[in-house]
Amino acid sequence: MKLLDKKIYLASKSPRRRELLRQVGVDFELLSLRTDAARGPDVSEAERPGESPLDYVARVAHEKGAFAWKILALRRMPLRPVLSADTTVTIDGQILGKPANADEAAAMLERLSGRTHQVLTSVALHHVDLAEQVTQVSNVRFTKLSPAAIKAYCATAEPYDKAGAYGIQGLAALFIEHIEGSHSGIMGLPVFETAQLLKKAGVEFL
Repeated sequence: MKLLDKKIYLASKSPRRRELLRQVGVDFELLSLRTDAARGPDVSEAERPGESPLDYVARVAHEKGAFAWKILALRRMPLRPVLSADTTVTIDGQILGKPANADEAAAMLERLSGRTHQVLTSVALHHVDLAEQVTQVSNVRFTKLSPAAIKAYCATAEPYDKAGAYGIQGLAALFIEHIEGSHSGIMGLPVFETAQLLKKAGVEFL
């Protein structure tokens, strides 16, 4: 199926994902899901008992996309591919979410200091009779962080809207000794894998 253009719906509020889609020339319209209204979020991001980080990130990405696809029908919007994603940081089998305050951010960074952790980003695509998904895993090794460096970083705005309390595209790039995987995946949207999914829905690239 070939689309008339590259336009899709993006079911994500992440500015990093918007930036990466623009980088490869994908035109998109934001389709925001409710996250904290009185009736509760459209998709729960709470961990389920016994759920592994890999299962967790895949489930959340899929549920975001499936719910967004239903919104199109309910609102009678034009049917275009819906792209959704979720990113999590994990170490020792435990998920590190977004820190609520400086103490939580510092504790996460202390745990990552001098060690290798994993960043998991799952991307889901829904369109008419198509439901595809891929999860990309990267290994990230932090240098040993001094208490002063952690305190200084936590005094910035960077850690508080990011899983694991850091963003590779910002000041935390100074902390990273080595990555094995996808730089864009660590940012929140693995570009290569995402492009392969979108091609299945008829979005053309170079």
